[in-house]
Amino acid sequence: MLPLFPPPPARVADLGAGSGRDAAALAVLGHDVVAVEPTPELREIGQRLHADAAITWIDSALPGLPGVHGPFDLVLIVAVWMHLEHGDREAAMTRVRSLLSPTGRVLITLRHGPVPPGRHMFDVPLSETVRLARRAGLDVLTVRQQPDLQRRPGVSWSVLLLQARL
Repeated sequence: MLPLFPPPPARVADLGAGSGRDAAALAVLGHDVVAVEPTPELREIGQRLHADAAITWIDSALPGLPGVHGPFDLVLIVAVWMHLEHGDREAAMTRVRSLLSPTGRVLITLRHGPVPPGRHMFDVPLSETVRLARRAGLDVLTVRQQPDLQRRPGVSWSVLLLQARL
């Protein structure tokens, strides 16, 4: 999907940045990156691992993202959307749309398959995510299906690239 991202220097938000792998890779390419991570332990690991990278770290979370201010040219939501309750996903999509520049893009990955016991996770239908995106003013540029890189039985992923509707 990298060729479909805006060229650097773009303003990028990595929502649910975890330890900052994607944020750091985009910062190295010359993007202005904001890593949003609500889990203090992951945020601290990311700040330590990528101390030399041009990343601004913010303690915030979907659906409301308090303290996160756009506009962004690209928003990443990688391996995060499946943690949102059904009722929070529409508010989250609307909030993400509000953070975009006029031609901003959103990359969302959706995990499909069995939910591990004890995890706060949901199998989110692709059709629901597309419907919420369109309702929020986002067009679907591409959808790709891919196998689980960790080869977990029954797990696959959808990758959506969305763009702000003018």
